[in-house]
Amino acid sequence: MDLIAQLRAGLPEEAVLTDPDVTGSYANDMASFCEAGIPAVVVLPRTVEQVQHVMRTATELRVPVVPQGSRTGLSGAANASDGCIVLSLTKMDRILEINPVDRIAVVEPGVINATLSRAVNEHGLYYPPDPSSWEMCSIGGNIGTASGGLCCVKYGVTAEYVLGLDVVLADGRLLQTGRRTAKGVAGYDLTRLIVGSEGSLGIVVRAVLGLRPEPPQQLALAAEFPSTDAACAAVCEIMARGHAPSLLELMDRTSIRAVNAMANMGLPDSTEALLLAAFDSPDPSADLAAVGALCEAAGATEVVPAETAAESDLLLQARRLTLTALEAVKTATMIDDVCVPRSRLADLLNGCAAIAEKYDLTIGVCAHAGDGNTHPTVCFDAADPDESRRARESFDEIMGLGLELGGTITGEHGVGILKKDWLARELGPVSLELHRGIKQAFDPHGLLNPGKVF
Repeated sequence: MDLIAQLRAGLPEEAVLTDPDVTGSYANDMASFCEAGIPAVVVLPRTVEQVQHVMRTATELRVPVVPQGSRTGLSGAANASDGCIVLSLTKMDRILEINPVDRIAVVEPGVINATLSRAVNEHGLYYPPDPSSWEMCSIGGNIGTASGGLCCVKYGVTAEYVLGLDVVLADGRLLQTGRRTAKGVAGYDLTRLIVGSEGSLGIVVRAVLGLRPEPPQQLALAAEFPSTDAACAAVCEIMARGHAPSLLELMDRTSIRAVNAMANMGLPDSTEALLLAAFDSPDPSADLAAVGALCEAAGATEVVPAETAAESDLLLQARRLTLTALEAVKTATMIDDVCVPRSRLADLLNGCAAIAEKYDLTIGVCAHAGDGNTHPTVCFDAADPDESRRARESFDEIMGLGLELGGTITGEHGVGILKKDWLARELGPVSLELHRGIKQAFDPHGLLNPGKVF
């Protein structure tokens, strides 16, 4: 029996897509400079048993499988390989349980982040991880890449909220990891191992997620600075003084000007850096006043605190528009996510400015400043071979700079295809050998997302 017939033996007719015009649309995620192959078939299972059937078929016939969520990723981790089965989990989109007593939600991988967030809000609960693509990205994809977001400075990243997983292994067996309880240390932490593995170890088909009580409405301030050094000094002082902002974001001059050009935000051309801070504490106004004073002491030329939630949303609008505005600068962008120690944030931003000048490119940087996670965005003309070459070289140089500063090549976007050569440099030979051994134990035939991560 051939591949398509064998898949159809355990899947509904509508769950198996073979039209090349349709399957081709599943070939890649949103990353630039990442090759994508032509899938043999796309399958859209709705149940765990259907996923198991796909993996048993793939193992029997030795066909590679590329798992996908909403394909909003930025590293090529969801890109198809030639002749593969694309396993799209978008139809597995049920919220199975929300438990206010245990403060957990149990969900399938295709649930959209924003859908879950709104559902738990109705119970007075809060699911903190909020990637910028939260209206489109899926929980399974968030788990696969260990996603972050704007709130990470206070609430942490996806890995800290994944308590347990159901995972279909390469041979079709069902692995259950973790727990539903508030505590648990039985055995190795296989849950944390799966989180961030980008579909290379198994297919997540169910997740138990930790929830928090819904916090008070946050209030924000915006502080304008005459230099990135001054803005980064303010960030360091805010964190050193023990403040716990729910959001601490930074935009450089290039990002500010791009947003001004697109949305007429009215920010002064003399502003070299814009720092946005927010608090969801019991007395956010007092926290804003204290942080505003620190910003002024660091050299802020203007500090504008919000008095209402609506004013806060207006202040934060510029940050939310940044990536869209930078995408309008040229025909293509490469979005990096180098993370460095907070104390080296200014060095990273100044280094990016120097790299932009060296390669004669527009590179805007916005950052989750509170945790040192930066998003240098290289803008280039994809139709210009020389400019495309310079864009890729500048991107690599930024990753190299991040490592030199004691950072990491990826804070929340993952490795995929785009950064796998750099992963080897960051991990070193001993760690890389252990990584490969783990991969071999989970996926001895190398069928799961081949060519990704390492």
